[in-house]
Order: sequence, then C-alpha cells, then structure tokens
Amino acid sequence: QETALRLQRKVIENHSPEKFWVEPKPHRTDFHCGVSDIEEVNIMAMLKAGDKAPDFSLTDQNGDTVKLSQFKGRKLLVYFYPKADTSGCVKQACSVRDAAPDFSGLNVAAVGISPDKPDKQKKFDAKYTLGFPLLSDVDNAAAKAFGAWGEKKMYGKTYEGIIRSAFLIDENSVILNVWYKVSPADTASNVMKALS
Repeated sequence: QETALRLQRKVIENHSPEKFWVEPKPHRTDFHCGVSDIEEVNIMAMLKAGDKAPDFSLTDQNGDTVKLSQFKGRKLLVYFYPKADTSGCVKQACSVRDAAPDFSGLNVAAVGISPDKPDKQKKFDAKYTLGFPLLSDVDNAAAKAFGAWGEKKMYGKTYEGIIRSAFLIDENSVILNVWYKVSPADTASNVMKALS
C-alpha cells in the first residue's frame, strides 16, 4: 500500500521558483533523498496571458545587447529552444524566418533564446540565413523567468533543461499568448492564428 507523503509548499511571487519539500514518513523504505531526509524539488512558475513579461538583457549572435524594452511599441514573439542547429530547432527557426514578411505586416518582431553561446548562435544564423536576433542565455536565467526551464525525461532518465516554449508579447510588454511545449512547426503559425 502506498504511503502518503507530507507536502509543504512555499510559493515565491514574481515568477520565482515554487519550492516543494517532500518528507517521507519514517517507515517509508523505498524513498531516497540522498544525504538528507528532505528532498527539494524546484518547479519554475508558469506564465499566463495578462502577466507582465519578465525583463531580459541578453547578448545576440553579433555581440549586441538586446533588451525587452527595445521592443516597446511592437508586438514580440519570444521563443525558447534547447540547442542551435539541431533538427527541431532548425525547423522552428526557419518557420519564424519564413514568417518574417507576415510578421512585419502585423508589426511583430521575433527573438529566439537558447543556452548557446553567441558564436554558436552566429553560425546557426549564418547557416540558415535566419535574420532575427538569437539570444544567448547561458545561465538559463531568462528561461527560468519565463517558466521555460524544468524537468524533462528521455530514455528513462530525468534531467532539467529547456522546455520549448513561445510567448507573444504586446506593445506594452504584457503577455498575450503562451505556448508551453510548443511544436517547432507550430511556433510561427500559432502567432498568425492568434492575431488573425
């Protein structure tokens, strides 16, 4: 019979991580917490439409600093991808590139954000002629602020990483739409549908 776990929850405001402490009861023998009998699990807060977009100031593929405030007066697509020049990320970036004329007509700018360093972003941009800012978030601070960082599972292993996500932000830095776990092929088309 499963033994119930006592769960204490502490929520930190302003999109900080929500922290959960799970303490096994003394007679639970199949629960392993390492060196401590308390396991801390961090789950990043998820954003929703109507939230103020988290500010960011990141270096792009050309070594320039790009800030959220630079896009005031325009709508902005911000999307997070795991790794430059991998199959899903190529499909996603190229779909955003191909949507540029439509985005321009709707006064929408776009930026992609990943943990890659600027030199790798530059090669990615050059290889596919992407033509929009690719921002380097090496410490994952922006991803965590947007809730695009969390637990992932692959081949039976659990690890933390980028959760492919996209956000449409209005002219005053307020979030209009949120797409967590977005399909690479749907990133640009979701924006078009949202604004149609």
